[in-house]
Parts: sequence; structure tokens; C-alpha cells
Amino acid sequence: MNALRGIALQVGATFVFTVMSALVRIVSDRIPTGEVVFARSFFALFPLLALLAFRGEISAAVRTAHPVGHIMRGTIGVFAMASSFSALALIPLADVTAISFTAPLLTVALAALMLGEKVHVYRWSAVFVGLIGVVIMLWPHLGGGFASGHGSLGALIALFSAACTAGAMIQVRRLTSSETTAAIVFYFQALAAVAGLATAAWGWVLPSAGDAVMLVSIGFLGGVGQILLTESYRSAPASVVAPFTYSAMIWSLLLGFVLFREVPPLLVLVGASVVIAAGLFVIWREQRLGIERAAAVEATPPTGPAA
Repeated sequence: MNALRGIALQVGATFVFTVMSALVRIVSDRIPTGEVVFARSFFALFPLLALLAFRGEISAAVRTAHPVGHIMRGTIGVFAMASSFSALALIPLADVTAISFTAPLLTVALAALMLGEKVHVYRWSAVFVGLIGVVIMLWPHLGGGFASGHGSLGALIALFSAACTAGAMIQVRRLTSSETTAAIVFYFQALAAVAGLATAAWGWVLPSAGDAVMLVSIGFLGGVGQILLTESYRSAPASVVAPFTYSAMIWSLLLGFVLFREVPPLLVLVGASVVIAAGLFVIWREQRLGIERAAAVEATPPTGPAA
């Protein structure tokens, strides 16, 4: 395990994903969302398959015992992706990023409700505080804070995307009991590409040369970001690298200002800070619980003939 390498890869992944989101925002007023979903998923397969081939994991990627589980994860994930791209067309990049931080908190709640995981008062308190932060973030949008008049719709779509992301993570947890990481990643990208392609009947457009380059780049960056993210968790414990996911807020603020001259309302930044603090507390609490469980196992006296 190499903590510095894991952190660097995590920060790199968040930067790549934020650049990808910025490109989605650029083409969103000219390219239908379904077409962008297809490009994001189809062209992401190329770097992913190259890595799997290099590691000799192609067979592991296509082997599955639960195709229905992958279809469920893919369906929820496609809704999350499509709604996130739709939100990027309506509200600033930093705002969509901030609202997306709601997903880990919603995952905690869904894990308790759907997986039966024990969630004690500390993490429930963090979820409650995080939801207060969400209300703060949404306030400027629900009050019609943007001249376009689409602020409230975009914020609600971004929140729906975060909820779908949490649902997808719950399905991923179910799949990890029997499926390899390679299979989970491969089938999601493949199913999302098929879902995006199916929207062609609703009116795709022929992109210009510049838009075509951006669409390919969106997919390629998505694949590279997924590789960096996976490698970060291979390199260091989740409790070490997960907090650096929030560096996406820094990148989105910088890119939003440089590319679009976007400055999010103060309340969005305040709410994002509350949500990030709540998310960091959940990560810290998970780490403490892991340490306590390990200590309890070590303290358990051996039983049986060997004792």
C-alpha cells in the first residue's frame, strides 16, 4: 500500500472527471443528452479494455453470475449519468458538483433501509446535518437565482442524479459479493452505451468536427478517470483516499470560472461546506468502526481443538 500514490491518483481522478463534466457542459446546448451518454460510455470502453487486456482480465470482465444485477446497476447508473448531464446544461459546474456530494450521505441511508446495515446515531446525525447543507445549497436555485429561469429545475435534476448515484452504489455493494470489479465496470459501460444508443431514435445530431472531438474526449476521459479511481483504491485504504474526492469542488470552481465565468452563490458554497463536513465525518466514523471491529476480532479468544 502506498498512501501518497493513492491520494495522487484520487486527486487525478477527480480532476479528470471534472474536466469531462466541463466538456459535457460545453456541448450540452448542441448535442442531445442521450448522444452524450453514448459517447461517454462507448469511448470509455477503449482505455478500460486496454487496461484489462494488459492485465489479462478480459475473461474476468465478461464472466458474470448475475446478469440481472448488472442490468439493475446499469439502469440506475444511466439515470444518474443522464440526469447529471442534463443538470450541467442548466446550472453551473460547481453547483452540480456540490449537489453530487449528497450521494455518499444518501448511500448511508439507503444501506440501512435496503441492505439492513446497522447505522448508529453518529452517522444518522451526519446524514441529517448533510441534508441541512443540501437545503442551503438548493435555496438560491429554488428561489429562481438564475436569469435563465432554469436554476430550480437544474438543481432538482442534480439532486435526483445524486439519489440515483446512491442507488447505484447500493447495487454495486450487492454485486461485489460475487462479481469482480472488472465485470462491474465493464458491464456498466457497455449497458450505458447501449442505453445511450437507443436514444438515437429521438433525434441525434451530426456533430461538428470540434464537437466530435469533445464527445470522444468525454468518453476517453471518463474511462481514464475510472482507471485512476480504481487504482487509487488499490494503492491505499478507502479511508485515506476517499476524503480527496472532495477536491472536485476546487477543480469545478476553477474550471467553472475560467471556462464559463461562473461564480456560484455564497449559499451554495456554504451548503457544500456543510455537506463535505458531514461526508468527511461519515468517512472518519467508518474508519473508526473498522479499527474497532479489527480490535474486537483480535481480542476474541481462539476456540476449538487448537485452543
